[in-house]
Amino acid sequence: MGVVSYNYESTSPVAPARLFKAFVLEADKVWPIAAPHAIKSIEVEANPGPGSIVKINFVEGLPFQYMKHQIGGHDENKFSYSYSLIEGGPLGDKLEKINYENKFEAAVGGGTVCKSSMKFYTVGDYVITEDEIKALIKGSEGVYKAIEAYLLANPDACN
Repeated sequence: MGVVSYNYESTSPVAPARLFKAFVLEADKVWPIAAPHAIKSIEVEANPGPGSIVKINFVEGLPFQYMKHQIGGHDENKFSYSYSLIEGGPLGDKLEKINYENKFEAAVGGGTVCKSSMKFYTVGDYVITEDEIKALIKGSEGVYKAIEAYLLANPDACN
């Protein structure tokens, strides 16, 4: 098994607190409404704390039926959270898991800088390429941008 680290940043005109709430605290409610083209439903264990499993079910026609995240933790004051993709989605037979550490930081002039640190744990001798990582990020950006658009169109959501 190998481990490949990758860092990624993006920006958003939405405030960090609202993004954090939409992506972490209220994801099971917000994602299916904001991204119905991709997200069918989200199932969260009774206590969505560290170690809990979150199952994201995708709509028919997408390459994956579902994926499961194991929550690492979150800090509501720092707008940071961590989780591991442990089943389904892009893992296939080449990736054991992907660890994510994400943080929403206030951007100069307003909005947010979204910082993500990822670790890809590969199976056997497989080596994931930067192009493959970028393709995975591009695939998830559709949901991210849909949630961002939802928040912009609904200023009272996730306040």
